[in-house]
Amino acid sequence: MQGIIVKQASTTDLNILINLSKETFIETYADKNTEANTQKFLQDSFNETKLGNELINPDSLFFIVWDDEIAVGYLKLNVGYAQTEPQGDDALEIERIYVKNSHQGKNIGRLLYEKAAEVAGRHHKTWIWLGVWERNPKAKGFYERLGFVAFNSHLFVVGDEVQTDILMRRQI
Repeated sequence: MQGIIVKQASTTDLNILINLSKETFIETYADKNTEANTQKFLQDSFNETKLGNELINPDSLFFIVWDDEIAVGYLKLNVGYAQTEPQGDDALEIERIYVKNSHQGKNIGRLLYEKAAEVAGRHHKTWIWLGVWERNPKAKGFYERLGFVAFNSHLFVVGDEVQTDILMRRQI
């Protein structure tokens, strides 16, 4: 992975994160959702105000993967009150791991997971958890290979469609 680096994002990276979020979401989910639902989700979730507020939240961290000068993926982590579901003070949430299709299969997802585990260790967390769409077997398999196991589920809304995410966790 020559030229691949992971750097923590700052507020100066907001537009990069907006574009990367939209591009990777479309690549991953657009063919499994209606155009209207995809567009509503993109507008609601990846607008400047919402993503900007997430970026400055002290309980959230973003990391961008760079292949030389090109942003090819990112990671969003949450602790404390930023977690999308309360899992306690000893837990760190991986809210998003997204990698561009062009860089799938290059161990970037594993690299981002390793960054999450490093951050969890620095914050003295004992669990890492995440939600993965029940209709995304590729992602579920990836997390299972990393040692994550299902422990619950929650609802996730894309546009006007209510979907189910499988909650998975791993002790570190």
